[in-house]
Amino acid sequence: MTRPPPSARTSALRFRKPLVIGLVAVLAAIVVALGHPLLKTSPTPSSDAAATPGQDSSPLLPAPSLSDRPPSHAPHRESRGALDETDGVVPDGATVLDDEVPAVANLDAELLDALRQAARDAAPDGVTFTVNSGWRSAAYQEELLRKAVAQYGSEAEAARWVATATTSPHVSGDAVDIGPGTATDWLSEHGSAFGLCRIYRNEPWHFELRTDAADRGCPRMYADPTQDPRMRQ
Repeated sequence: MTRPPPSARTSALRFRKPLVIGLVAVLAAIVVALGHPLLKTSPTPSSDAAATPGQDSSPLLPAPSLSDRPPSHAPHRESRGALDETDGVVPDGATVLDDEVPAVANLDAELLDALRQAARDAAPDGVTFTVNSGWRSAAYQEELLRKAVAQYGSEAEAARWVATATTSPHVSGDAVDIGPGTATDWLSEHGSAFGLCRIYRNEPWHFELRTDAADRGCPRMYADPTQDPRMRQ
C-alpha cells in the first residue's frame, strides 16, 4: 500500500477541516432552533406559583352564617323594602328637635315636649339626643317583628325585643329609642326630673313618659317586654 506524498496529505487535511467546522456549526444551529431536550431544565416547584387567571390563589373562607354572628339588640334604624320615613324610618343624625321627621313629629306631644326640655338641659354638658327610633307605622312594626323572629329563631325570643303592632308603644307614639350612649347615660341619671323613664332593663335606649316620675321617681323596670302587662293584651 503506497502512502500519498506529504503534500497530498496536507491538502486533504486542509480540505476536511473547514468541512468539519461547517458541519459542527450547522448542528449547533439546529440544536438551538429546535431546543434540544438536554438544554431544557425542569421547572422548580414554588409555593408562590401564579394562580389561574381569574382565580384567587388564596383559600376561600365561607361567609359566617347568621348563627355565627352576635345578635344585634341595638335600636332599629334602617328601611326595609318599600318602608320609608313616612313609616317611621329614621334618617341618620335625626334629633328630638327635627319636626320634619315623622318618627319625631308623630310622638305623643307631652313625651316630645319632655324630651326637648331634657335635651336643652343636657346641651351644656355636650350631650345631644339622637333619635334612633320613635313613632312607627303598624307596617314598620310588623316588619321589625318578622325580622326579629327570623333572627332569634322563635316568636317567644323575639318578643323580648320587639312587640307586636297592636301592643308596641312605638306605634302609638308613646316610646322613643335614644342614642348615643352619652345621652342614655344622661337620661338614666336625670330623666326622671322630666318624667322620662327607662322601662326595660334589657333596653337602655328605650324611654317613655311617666308624668309622676318627677315626684315619685321612675317605676321599677321590667327585665324585658315579656314581663310588661301591656304586651299581653
